[in-house]
Amino acid sequence: MDLARNKVRYAEVTVTPTAHLMMGIDPDELAEALTVGRELALERHGVEMAWIFDIAGSLGYRQGIATAEWTLRHRPDGTVGFGLGGHEVGVPRDKYRNPFDMARDGGLHLVPHAGETTGPESIWSALRDLHAERIGHGTSAVADPELVAHLVGEGIPVEVCPSSNIRTRAVRSLAEHPLPRLLDAGVPVTLATDDPGMFHTDLNREYLLCHEHFGLGRSELADLARAGVRAAFCPEEQKSSLLAEIDAAERGQASPASL
Repeated sequence: MDLARNKVRYAEVTVTPTAHLMMGIDPDELAEALTVGRELALERHGVEMAWIFDIAGSLGYRQGIATAEWTLRHRPDGTVGFGLGGHEVGVPRDKYRNPFDMARDGGLHLVPHAGETTGPESIWSALRDLHAERIGHGTSAVADPELVAHLVGEGIPVEVCPSSNIRTRAVRSLAEHPLPRLLDAGVPVTLATDDPGMFHTDLNREYLLCHEHFGLGRSELADLARAGVRAAFCPEEQKSSLLAEIDAAERGQASPASL
């Protein structure tokens, strides 16, 4: 399993239910498959998976409501969050306020994408209208010093996916990528892969890219891993265990754990 090969111990995986339901998969069977798959990942590979179910923004408001309804009705084991992905241009974040309110009332964490192919205003909207706890991508935040200060002050993480950003042309080149500026400003940055199969990457490759292109050393890479743990929605005792493993890896006493 790819996650196990990358030394991942815990992963919050985004699933778009409508992508499966529109292909004719029964809603109950989809929930059962995710529950069984999660059990097997832990049993066979030692990887604990949690689910973030997201709206495909390009499919419109009704599908947003349908996604929230399916998530809250079925809630497969490991469900922790609710997101919004897909196209950003022409898909205002506030359009999906109602399904996000449904998810929040249902006790889910809120993690919409914003500010990848749109400007800082979409990140502000994700924060104000959708009550985002983490921001998917969020790279355009560097264009707004007030927003950067807000992310730092409130400790709101951004999930940065360098390979994806380049392949989607959201960022023109690694030399222009804002990840180093976000780190320098003190924004909590987690390293992620977006869609590994689509973008031909994995988490280890993203860490290597940060070393080779951004000059991040062992301690800086360990800090990225720690930021991922702190931004996760797993129990505090699990976070403590993961952080201890990262500390040991930084000292060269163990294989590193990734998130």
